[in-house]
Amino acid sequence: MTASHSSRTFSIRRYAPEPGAWGKITARDSVVRKLDWILLLSCAALSLIGAVLVHSATRNRTELNHGEPYFFFLRHLLNTGIGLALAALTIWLGHRTLRGAVPVLFGLAVVLALLVLTPLGSTINGSRSWLAIPGGFSLQPAEFTKITITLGMAMILAARVDAGDRPHPDHRTVVQALGLAAIPVAVILLMPDLGSVMVLGAIVLGVLMASGASNRWILGLLGTGVVGCLAIWQFGLLDEYQIARFAAFANPSLDPAGVGYNTNQARIAIGGGGLTGSGLFRGSQTTGQFVPEQQTDFIFTVAGEELGFLGAGLIIVLLGVVLWRACRIARETTELYGTIVAAGIVAWFAFQAFENIGMTLGIMPVTGLPLPFVSYGGTSMFAVWIAIGLLQSIRAQRPVSAAR
Repeated sequence: MTASHSSRTFSIRRYAPEPGAWGKITARDSVVRKLDWILLLSCAALSLIGAVLVHSATRNRTELNHGEPYFFFLRHLLNTGIGLALAALTIWLGHRTLRGAVPVLFGLAVVLALLVLTPLGSTINGSRSWLAIPGGFSLQPAEFTKITITLGMAMILAARVDAGDRPHPDHRTVVQALGLAAIPVAVILLMPDLGSVMVLGAIVLGVLMASGASNRWILGLLGTGVVGCLAIWQFGLLDEYQIARFAAFANPSLDPAGVGYNTNQARIAIGGGGLTGSGLFRGSQTTGQFVPEQQTDFIFTVAGEELGFLGAGLIIVLLGVVLWRACRIARETTELYGTIVAAGIVAWFAFQAFENIGMTLGIMPVTGLPLPFVSYGGTSMFAVWIAIGLLQSIRAQRPVSAAR
């Protein structure tokens, strides 16, 4: 039997679960066998490629690695290992268990984001979006809000639908979900971290589309976003460095030694790679340290210069495989809650990857967003692997009959 939550959303296949099938784990049909190994291996490959690229970008930068060439390489592998452990913990807990803890998780994420606005917060590259932790570590709470906003909106939008009370969320439910999303968005705007706000906007849009909410909400959200951007610009709510970034995007030849330096050097690096690249650890732009923030925001330039079109294309293909498998999980789950969570993660990964790669190519403004799984950064790595754990949990906890 085939049904859908709404004509505006994914086609969801429903099955009558066998008695005792929900969450049942047998020796023959274990959680390990239920995992999407194509998704898992694609993410692991991206993280390993990222480790090599990070090493290439930082091995000669003594002002960053303090004379230890493998410092960032080993830290990236460590962050990946911790991320995998967090993904395993998420799978073990299960997305349904986490559904009951959403209010606590959401509140914790908002509190951490608010702490950034206190003296505990630190400013990096003009954005006060980091939380200083004793021991020389730092945390970017905005990354965790991407997870909690997805889970929180999914919990609200799917509650009555999964209970069988309604075929799709009504207007009141949508208002409640948008009100929930507005809280972390407002906090992050105060930092200001427009890159993260853009990602959260993409997540909200993807969640609403997957929930079966009226198309009027989708169009209204897009219109509100346009009006909001115009208002922010008109009333001068942007910092000077943000205005400079947008100006450089609109006019690439503007101040090539100043605000346009990053994008110009990124284009030179990618353009010089050709089809097969200059060879690993042999890129002139990378070795010469001409591209700022190359291990984080501009990691794709290392791939473009040293691995060429083929190597950079491989990264894009792997990201495409991740999105494909996530879309498949969203389509095949038998509950709206799982569908919305998976769709929110798809929107998150898709927009962030497009923005990161786009800004290195000069087709998107520079916003400081990392490339998922590839860029160096502990908080970002932890967040994306938790998201993978949620996807795997949604797939693994389907009824046995649905999996077959």
